[in-house]
Amino acid sequence: MAYRLQINQVSKSYSNSSRKALDNVSLNISNGLFGLLGPNGAGKSSLMRTLATLQRPDSGQVFFSGSDIHLNPQELRSQLGYLPQDFGVYPRVSAIDLLDHLALLKGLLNKRERRQQVMALLQQTNLYEYRNQAVSTFSGGMRQRFGIAQALLGNPQLIIVDEPTAGLDPQERNRFHDLLSEIGEQVVVILSTHIVEDVKDLCPEMAIMAQGKVILQGKPAVLTETLKGQVWRKTVSREVAKVYQSSLNIISSKSLMGNTQLHVWAESCPDTGFEAFNPGMEELYFSTLFGAQC
Repeated sequence: MAYRLQINQVSKSYSNSSRKALDNVSLNISNGLFGLLGPNGAGKSSLMRTLATLQRPDSGQVFFSGSDIHLNPQELRSQLGYLPQDFGVYPRVSAIDLLDHLALLKGLLNKRERRQQVMALLQQTNLYEYRNQAVSTFSGGMRQRFGIAQALLGNPQLIIVDEPTAGLDPQERNRFHDLLSEIGEQVVVILSTHIVEDVKDLCPEMAIMAQGKVILQGKPAVLTETLKGQVWRKTVSREVAKVYQSSLNIISSKSLMGNTQLHVWAESCPDTGFEAFNPGMEELYFSTLFGAQC
């Protein structure tokens, strides 16, 4: 079955800030993994909380499968799996008991069916052998996998994961990617992150947010193609890099064996020694943010 999430001109402000957390955000998202990429403070978590019906927008509407989610939030919550940025756990409670308790809270009242689903999710998230261990003793990666297990209770059609791989080591991040790919084939999965590799490796559709606005959206491969011939690279001394900062459109820089490697946006070669190269998601991300800040 095809599901669709429609976000129409959603805005949100908080009383303790002069800037809008969400500023006229519109997105159309269908089955599969959708990447929402942006720096900290871009408005991603505000949008995730709005989509999870934890807060109402000041203006605009959100529809899931044709229903306004804020007119009937309970209907959306029955179809929602949500892993927030900070997923708290109860101390001294085993994984199997905590997952069973969360399943009960989610309305899975039949004891046999609930047990079957809990066991299946512990297997799917590679936590079965740790099922009797207290969740409070889990590593960061194991806790994130437990977070996904609880988000999958009740077979949701909309799954929201907010910054799920922050702080994970590469092996755990790869394991988490495999899990998201597996669950993202039949339902709508929104992956909110500031980590470029998460979107590059997983998401056929994406959007970039900055300052509460969607500033770019589309297919990563198609968007990256539009940058060809416009990103240039050169490795220089730190002193020369400082000179270039005032004269060139530097979209990113990084230290490289005592020197500085610059990535510059320009329609033609900006100076002697610069080389053009095929841009990837990182260059797309930084050039888009650079444009938003100009």
